[in-house]
Amino acid sequence: MEAVVLENVCKSFGEVHAVDKLNVQVPAGSVYGFLGPNGAGKTTTIRMIMNIIQPDSGQIKIFDDGAITQAKARIGYMPEERGLYRKMKVGKVLAYFGAIKGLSASKLNFRVPQWLQRLDLAGWTNKKVEELSRGMHQKLQFAVMAINEPDLLILDEPFSGLDPVNQDLLTDIICRMRDEGRTILFSTHVMHEAERLCDFILLINKGKAVLDGKLDEIRSRYKSGVVSVELEGDTSFIRTLPMVKTAETQGRRIEISLSEKADTQDLLKALVGRVRVKAFEVKMPSLHEIFVRLVHASQYIGRDNVEDS
Repeated sequence: MEAVVLENVCKSFGEVHAVDKLNVQVPAGSVYGFLGPNGAGKTTTIRMIMNIIQPDSGQIKIFDDGAITQAKARIGYMPEERGLYRKMKVGKVLAYFGAIKGLSASKLNFRVPQWLQRLDLAGWTNKKVEELSRGMHQKLQFAVMAINEPDLLILDEPFSGLDPVNQDLLTDIICRMRDEGRTILFSTHVMHEAERLCDFILLINKGKAVLDGKLDEIRSRYKSGVVSVELEGDTSFIRTLPMVKTAETQGRRIEISLSEKADTQDLLKALVGRVRVKAFEVKMPSLHEIFVRLVHASQYIGRDNVEDS
């Protein structure tokens, strides 16, 4: 079952094609990342999913209900532009938005302190929102979005402005919500956030889908051609091996770049018998490396007027 489906969705602002024939399938119960550089079309896509702006063409479906107007009670939305009542006290703000979302007084009495505790804001319950730091304000915005325990959470740049400790805190909460069966869709241009969290990713550039699928499968598809080894014995012969392009010593390890189409198993066979192999690791490319490679490639493709895949 898909939580969100986009079919050939397009949106233009004047001459700018913000989103161009975008097809997306977000599986229910997953963490799905919209990735791309600033201006790629991520926020525009999210705003169309939330029915804030309308697509020029194409179709958007939410759960089995089809339209967001029918599924809105099941969705929590955290926009990129944060906005809470600055003069209200933290606990009151959370209770106010919880009541708007239909929570009873008894549920609010339980969930307000629960969420403030989970986000390390319990000590700020009676402080005004304007007294919060940027990171605290952002955590409160997350609590406002999640207090009614929606089935689908849509987060636009949720980690922006958070320090590493609070990034880890929010990551743990999101993972627990996914384990409970909820679907989390979030946008980011910071690759390591997606790498830690996502089951699936969609890379967007200039409004077009450049890459999408399971994160593990994508990483295995784009091999780096680098092997990290730790060896005992005379290693001077390594650079003379036919499959080796470069070999650089880094502390106790040697980083070996293989020539194109070389097989890592051939390298391992060449090492065994001549040195003792203590560690042999085929390095997977980071999401950042894949991101940079594909965004650069799509820029060159665009110059030749060839549509991105």
